[in-house]
Amino acid sequence: MRFRPCIDIHNGKVKQIVGGSLRDEGDRAATNFSSELGAAFYADLYRRDGLKGGHVILLNHAGSEYYEETKRQAFEALKSYPGGLQAGGGITAENAEEYLRAGASHVIVTSYVFRDGMFCRENLEKLVSAVGKEHIVLDLSCRRKGDGYYIVTDRWQKFTEVKLSPAFLGELSDSCAEFLVHGVDVEGKGSGMETELVEMLGEWEGIPITYAGGIGSMEDLERFRKAGRGRLDFTIGSALDLFGGSIPYEKVRCLQ
Repeated sequence: MRFRPCIDIHNGKVKQIVGGSLRDEGDRAATNFSSELGAAFYADLYRRDGLKGGHVILLNHAGSEYYEETKRQAFEALKSYPGGLQAGGGITAENAEEYLRAGASHVIVTSYVFRDGMFCRENLEKLVSAVGKEHIVLDLSCRRKGDGYYIVTDRWQKFTEVKLSPAFLGELSDSCAEFLVHGVDVEGKGSGMETELVEMLGEWEGIPITYAGGIGSMEDLERFRKAGRGRLDFTIGSALDLFGGSIPYEKVRCLQ
């Protein structure tokens, strides 16, 4: 169980948002924290502390007036810590190599692979052909609906018809190096993790999985360890003191 740091960028600033509040229209989101420090500051901190496998996420879509500044901030972070961070947000087979050349160790992909509510194997194969599975992290972020957790796309705004399960993880694992899973309904709320989701992910024994969402205290972190059987890595955003929360960064950064 390792701590994976994060740098989320929205409207050109490092932010922590309430995940389910993100809207492309008007580039709106309920914001827990907005930093006056650039993304490169956080990347350099993670580099100095030897934290690998963190993620830089662009939270604006390509048509947004803020997209270019958000992308610039992301590239500054990758430049500050080459090979130490993964990059996600609008990644396709056509632009993935650009992020790897900029310094990303992996590209994180959701919407390109899950199109029109369905799993698009053809696009995943294109991505693997473009950069190799060893550079791919599939983001299977999900929300609760009916009988289970369903993958959501387009900055967590659209439900797909794809239900997350250990069998589906196994199906995808030959085409990527890792999975990233946000429990979107609790993301940014610090109100506790999606326990059932964490338990399901912890039952699966395969490639690395990083979970994000709802860890709000050191006690929550211990519950996460037990629910995930110590098999899952984790990230903490809004609840971390770096981003205005109460969980000490100095404590969790040692969990490697």
